[in-house]
Amino acid sequence: MSSETTPVAHFIRNIIEDDLKSGKHQSIVTRFPPEPNGYLHVGHAKSICLNFGMAADHQGKCNLRFDDTNPEKESEEYAQSIQDDVRWMGFQWDGAVRWASDYFDALYDYAVDLIKQGKAYVCDLTPDEMRAYRGTLTEAGRNSPFRERPVEENLDLFTRMKNGEFPDGAKVLRAKIDMAAPNINLRDPVIYRIKRAHHIRTGDKWCIYPMYDYTHCISDALEGITHSLCTLEFEDHRPLYDWCLDQLPVPCHPRQIEFSRLELQYTITSKRKLLQLVTENRVSGWNDPRMPTISGMRRRGYTPEGLREFAKRIGISKSDNTVDMSVLESSIRDDLETRVPRVMAVIKPLKVTITNFVEGETASREAGFHPNHPEFGSRLVPFSKEIWIEADDFAETPPPGWQRLTVGGEVRLRYSYVIKCDEAVKDGAGNVVELKCSIDPNTLGKNPEGRKVKGVIHWLSCAAALPAEIRLYDRLFTMPKPDGDKERDFQDFLNPHSLETVQGWIEACVKDIAPETRYQFERLGYFCSDRVEHQPGAKLVFNRTVTLKDSWAKEHG
Repeated sequence: MSSETTPVAHFIRNIIEDDLKSGKHQSIVTRFPPEPNGYLHVGHAKSICLNFGMAADHQGKCNLRFDDTNPEKESEEYAQSIQDDVRWMGFQWDGAVRWASDYFDALYDYAVDLIKQGKAYVCDLTPDEMRAYRGTLTEAGRNSPFRERPVEENLDLFTRMKNGEFPDGAKVLRAKIDMAAPNINLRDPVIYRIKRAHHIRTGDKWCIYPMYDYTHCISDALEGITHSLCTLEFEDHRPLYDWCLDQLPVPCHPRQIEFSRLELQYTITSKRKLLQLVTENRVSGWNDPRMPTISGMRRRGYTPEGLREFAKRIGISKSDNTVDMSVLESSIRDDLETRVPRVMAVIKPLKVTITNFVEGETASREAGFHPNHPEFGSRLVPFSKEIWIEADDFAETPPPGWQRLTVGGEVRLRYSYVIKCDEAVKDGAGNVVELKCSIDPNTLGKNPEGRKVKGVIHWLSCAAALPAEIRLYDRLFTMPKPDGDKERDFQDFLNPHSLETVQGWIEACVKDIAPETRYQFERLGYFCSDRVEHQPGAKLVFNRTVTLKDSWAKEHG
């Protein structure tokens, strides 16, 4: 059984399995309820894996429902991107996409029901007045002067609110619960407000919109949700969730269960702040490969399998879930190690001339795409008189333990000959611009006689290699908690070196690959052909997904 198919125990799984065993539920129905006001990020990936995963593990169903109760910030672009992300993550929702707006008529009727029961009233307090009346964590609130309006008056005013007789913000509908409740969420919360805003689905039909807390619990009940899984900030909202459902003739009463949200170091997961990065052009868009959005991670080359493994490794609990970026990167690295072919690329090219190259005699070799996967096939690695190597693989004055190239030293070229550096050619400024090297012609596919050559470096034939734009991505921020400093703006901690674009070279066998094709560039890291700009046979663009080893802590510690 693979690690991905082995269930991980956690408290939510235990609750669900107990409910099935006891007969409380015959089957499980969960939901993933994003607001279409931005692109999904890595925190949503955790929630997707939990909600869809729990349903799948127990032969249940998971709905995709958009919380579209805030029309000014929502768009079809966001809604479409969310659907694309869920599918790419490897999940499929039950039936059609659902929307909170599907229930606007029912939600209105339920509000009328609350008014008739004397459990909701129209309030004319301004937002500032309402805050003053609400009280504090240590002081009880005060009743609104409009709290005891007669039922008939409330029904009339609520109808007129719906019909557009009052300006935006003039009145709200509030639930009548308890202004002295220790939980401030129960101090007569607003459940409807007047808002003239064009809605992406209902157009201008409504000028009043229900609030999230009121909408969400009823939508869950109407869909027959059994377990409503949400992050820990909604724990204090659960009494309101339950109160609404207890007052109304809804078909069922789902159970809300909270878990800790994901906080990933060296990034942010606030949609408001991510939108700020986009609108202020600090990144190239929501799908910038440095962004923690699912579309950004996909473009960078992350795999859905790697993200699902990451969600599994970090687990589900109620305790703080601040995770180091290395956990995410190692999940991706471990997944790519087994599934992607390997090729050679050079990102900082230094030209090498082979002085004893003999046309027709100096041979090329076949090389497999993966040492553990012969089924991946192989390709010819052509050798020529002029080759590219990495500039970092040569040192005039080598440090102790150096096993790469230096004048008078030898290395093996991967899949090819042992070469010896005889001369370093410099320009007028003293920079090494070319190496003159000779091959040992008896070392193709075998070790030299009488001596050991420890170093192996990658290389490319200048005549056969293809030019490629290679984007070296690093962490977007220099601080583990970029929005944790109350005195400074989070953008102060943007990493100026989060993207370095270089013109490199790559093996010709990648010429016609499709966008979003992943490779290990030997000795350099994992890379993915850019899904937006890579053009097979023309402009080749590769994004660095992750390095071969986690070197961040060592380099920045």
